[in-house]
Amino acid sequence: MIKIKKNILKEKLYNNKLVIGPFLKISDPAVVEISALAGFDFVIIDREHGPISIENTQDMIRAAEVRGINAIVRVPRNEKTEILKTLDIGAHGIEVPQINNAKQARKLCSSAKYGDLGDRGVCCYVRSADYSEIKQDKQKKKQYFTQANEQTLVIAHLEGIEGIENLEDIIKEETIDIIFIGPYDLSQSLGIPGQVHNQEVITKMEEIVEKIRDNNKIAGTFVESKDDIRRWGKIGVQYFAYSVDVGIFYNKCKEITSDFRSVLDMLNRNKT
Repeated sequence: MIKIKKNILKEKLYNNKLVIGPFLKISDPAVVEISALAGFDFVIIDREHGPISIENTQDMIRAAEVRGINAIVRVPRNEKTEILKTLDIGAHGIEVPQINNAKQARKLCSSAKYGDLGDRGVCCYVRSADYSEIKQDKQKKKQYFTQANEQTLVIAHLEGIEGIENLEDIIKEETIDIIFIGPYDLSQSLGIPGQVHNQEVITKMEEIVEKIRDNNKIAGTFVESKDDIRRWGKIGVQYFAYSVDVGIFYNKCKEITSDFRSVLDMLNRNKT
C-alpha cells in the first residue's frame, strides 16, 4: 500500500476538535520541530509573507513528519503552479490567500485535486509520490491519487469585503475544507480597522461562521490570546492560527530583558 502520510489534523477537525498552530516565517526546520515538541497541532509555513523558499519548505515538511505534526503551507498566490509545487513536495494542506469570489474558489479547488475533483498536474517523480516508487505497482498508483485527494487539506482565505459578500458562492465549492476569516480584514471591511473586539465585528463573525458551518465547512481565524480563542471558539471556529514565530520569539525576548534589566542596572550601579 502506498505510504501517504495520514493527515491527523484533518481527522481532528472532522471530528469537531479545536486545533491551534503558529505561522512560521523562519526557514530553519528546527522551528517546526520545536513547535511540535511544544504541543501545537500543526504549523503554517508562510510563503506569502517572508523569505521561505520552496526548497526550505520541503525540508520543513520533512521536519514536521519526523515529529508527528502536520505542515500546512500558505502559498504566495492562487496560482496553479504554486499549488502544484507545494503539494508535490508533500505539504499536508494549503492555505491560499485572496479567495474572494466563486471563480477564484474553483481555480483553487481544481489546482489542489486530482481526477474527477480537479486537474492537479500529475508527476510521479516527486516527493509526494515517493519519487516514482508508486510507478512500480498499478494498485499503488490508483491508491496514491485517491488518498492524495482524501488527505490534502484545502483552506481558503477570505480577505476584504468582496470575499464576505461572495461567501455563499465560495462555500459551494465541495473540496474546500476550511474558510479562514481574518478578524483584522473583517474590521477593515466594516469601516472600523483594527477594532477586532468591537461588537459589530463579533456579530458579523457570528453570521459568517454560522453560514460556514451550515454548509459543512470548517471555520478558521487568527488569534493572539486565550480570550480570542474563547470568543471565537464559542461561536464555532475550530482552526486557530496563533501568532507568528518571529513575534513569539520577540515577545519572549522582550519579557526576559524587561524582567532582568532592573537586576542588571542595579549590579551595574554597584560597580561604579
